[in-house]
Amino acid sequence: MKKTYLTTLFMSLLTAGTLFAQPQPSTPNIRKPAGINLSLWKRISTQPNDSTGSTLLNIGLFSSMNNLSGAGINVFGSRTRHDVCGLQLSGFSNMAGGTMRGIQVAGITNINGNCARGISLSGLVGIHGNQSHGLLASGLCNILGDSLKGVTFAGLLNFASKDGAGLHMAGMANVMGENYKGTALAGILNVTGGRMTGWQASGIANITATDMHGLQTAVIGNVAGNELRGAQIGLLNMAKKAKGVQIGLFNYYKENFDGLQIGLVNANPHTRVQLMVYGGSHTKVNVAARFKNKLFYTILGTGMPYYSFSDRFSGSVFYRAGLELPLYKSLYVSGDLGYQHIETFRNKDNGCPRRLYALQPRVNLEYRLSERMGVFVTGGYSWDRLYTESRNYDKGWIIEGGIVLFN
Repeated sequence: MKKTYLTTLFMSLLTAGTLFAQPQPSTPNIRKPAGINLSLWKRISTQPNDSTGSTLLNIGLFSSMNNLSGAGINVFGSRTRHDVCGLQLSGFSNMAGGTMRGIQVAGITNINGNCARGISLSGLVGIHGNQSHGLLASGLCNILGDSLKGVTFAGLLNFASKDGAGLHMAGMANVMGENYKGTALAGILNVTGGRMTGWQASGIANITATDMHGLQTAVIGNVAGNELRGAQIGLLNMAKKAKGVQIGLFNYYKENFDGLQIGLVNANPHTRVQLMVYGGSHTKVNVAARFKNKLFYTILGTGMPYYSFSDRFSGSVFYRAGLELPLYKSLYVSGDLGYQHIETFRNKDNGCPRRLYALQPRVNLEYRLSERMGVFVTGGYSWDRLYTESRNYDKGWIIEGGIVLFN
């Protein structure tokens, strides 16, 4: 009895699919329902492969149909020559020649010839010929021939040839051919070919070809090809012109800057790089590079020895930042604050600390002998402290003097 019932049900489904697939008089551009499609392969199914209607329910191993308006579930794959509206679920791949509206889930790839509107999830690759509105997630990459609006996740790469808006997240890189509004998070690189409005964050670098309005944060570098309006935070920050903040080891702008640069070196095309050679009471012989802008300057240098020449080798590296003002004709006065890291090397065997740090304010008086040479004297104070204890190791006045080259 049970066997007879199952046989009758199966024959009824086959008959229903065949009836819906019979040729009917039709008006151009009007879809006729094609019913249920049970498919073993694209030409072994209850619905003819050349149907001009829409499939309401598709179940099989691999299926090929005209339009899907409902649900399609296949073990291997599903191919729809035109549009999908509903659910398309396959073990390997889903393909729609037109627009997908709804949910696509595939173990390997989802391919849409036109647009994707809804949710598209694939194990490896998602490819969409034009626009995408909604959620895209792929194990390797998402590729769009046009624009993107929504949320996109990829294990390696998100790529859209034109505009985008929303949230991009990729393990390696997010690449937008033109403008982007939203948030782009990448393990290595974010690239926007046009204007970026929002937040770019990456492990290596963020690059915006034209204007950047918002925040760029990267471990290595940030680049705004034209104007920055906002903030850049990274080891290296570069912009053609800017209104905002640059925070990093090296900050650079080419034309105009209206804001604040915070870094070891702040530079522009008018920055002068000068060599300083001098002696002093703290570290006896010092060589440094001074990066001088119109008013502000920074100094990076090294000095040795910290102890006397008769002791074992000791040395230091230091950083100073300050402000210089003209005093009279070729005479200039400046003041700066400095941080010095000191290594005592083998002197630690004599009971000296392994390393120290020093905090040092200075006042400098400089006279320009010519455009390429100057002399200076310095007075200041140093607090030499232990890294491991909250106390001074030594303290005292600083007296220094030397020459400045390449003014």
